[in-house]
Amino acid sequence: MSTYSAKPSEIEKQWILIDANGLVVGRLASIIASRLRGKHKPTFTPHMDMGDNIIVINADKVKLTGRKLDQHRFYWHTGYPGGIKDRTARELLEGRFPNRVLENAVRRMMPGGPLTRAQLKNLRVYAGSEHPHEAQSPTTLDVAAMNPKNARVK
Repeated sequence: MSTYSAKPSEIEKQWILIDANGLVVGRLASIIASRLRGKHKPTFTPHMDMGDNIIVINADKVKLTGRKLDQHRFYWHTGYPGGIKDRTARELLEGRFPNRVLENAVRRMMPGGPLTRAQLKNLRVYAGSEHPHEAQSPTTLDVAAMNPKNARVK
């Protein structure tokens, strides 16, 4: 038996639409990261971009479990001495770019490198319920129905 390795001409990408309304961030991010890499396909090849194109809507309505909304802090550095800054998850979700909470979670669940950066370009996250990708006719993935723990009721 020889190991199967997909060729670029054999790769078939799909468009997937996910509604993030009421979904738990970490669980949703792990599903998205797996689909971006293409690990859900039987022809998965680690060194090829096998993943699908994923559209996430309602990213501003994601949920965090426990007290992460107020205790989880996102840090960055301005580049100046003493220039470390931080914000809580609540400030990010209520701020100007609420989609960055989910984008950061997905990015941090994927391995680093040039292939990961190329795969992350196939992820489109929108804070509202509108998206400009109707022409691609995406199929809907119901993440809440996969596992009852994926959705938060309150």
